[in-house]
Amino acid sequence: MSRYRNELPQLRGGLFLTDGGIDTDLIFNHGIEIREFATHTLLSDAAGRRAVADYFRPYLALADEIGAGFILNGQTWKAHTWWAADLGSNEGELRRANEDSIAFVAQLRDEFAANEQPIVLNGIIGPRGDSYSPSTEFTAHQAEEYHVQQVGWLAATEVDMVTAATFGRAEEAMGIVRAAGAAALPIVVSFTVDAGGALPSGRPLAEAIQKVDEGTSRAAAYFMVNCAHPDHFFHLLGDSAWAGRIRGIRCNASRLGHAELDQRETLDDGDPAELAASYAELRERMPWLVVFGGCCGTDLRHVTEIARVLSDRGEAVAEGLERRPR
Repeated sequence: MSRYRNELPQLRGGLFLTDGGIDTDLIFNHGIEIREFATHTLLSDAAGRRAVADYFRPYLALADEIGAGFILNGQTWKAHTWWAADLGSNEGELRRANEDSIAFVAQLRDEFAANEQPIVLNGIIGPRGDSYSPSTEFTAHQAEEYHVQQVGWLAATEVDMVTAATFGRAEEAMGIVRAAGAAALPIVVSFTVDAGGALPSGRPLAEAIQKVDEGTSRAAAYFMVNCAHPDHFFHLLGDSAWAGRIRGIRCNASRLGHAELDQRETLDDGDPAELAASYAELRERMPWLVVFGGCCGTDLRHVTEIARVLSDRGEAVAEGLERRPR
């Protein structure tokens, strides 16, 4: 049974961590091959399950150490039918992958039941196709019809929420928000941006958030930004109504753009202390931010440094929520 689906605890404020870039960490730092960059494939054997569990346990321990909540992500980003041919999977196998992934992280939550703050189970849903190079246009209605399948699979599990992660089109985000609403499942939209601060589709971040809110009656629980370095978008954020809808960030360690990162054969893991300092600066500017983690190139070192600088600033987040622009 879902624990927090009817009332997400992060909406009340506080500090919530999530993990870093699981794919890049396991591949580059641990030498673990991930087929088609689809991390749910690791759960098909004992060694892979052990690797994923060993990856998450230190993050859950870190959250408890600093008294933070934790958003615990299922490995479901590519577990939808767009990738079926690449993965050699059928619809039934992908449905079972979603179910198994949430059951797996639910067991991890049980393992850390003594944590003081909530652990929220989150199903990650990736875009249809390559969000970094959006070549196929489709409407919000088409996106809703497509994503309703995986949303339904996840809604039948004990997941608390879903996140549309690394989305590059406002229309697709609008469609998946509508699909989640029909399933009575809380959803977060996490956009990615390029080095200029716009979505890969070319739409400005502010316009994308406003368009999704207008087309869904503000049905998304909140928005995030992921898979971009702070330098790519921090200058856009501040005391504005659309920025007040952003409640979390998961940044890349590297300042390189998406195309440059795709061409690299080695990992650019940046500077954990520098990344954390950027997070602290943004939280001072936007004290309503609640959820913090990493994306490509980040690992436990980065999130530990982020946790250190943010937790040292006390528990002023609840006050920050009152200051959030409406």
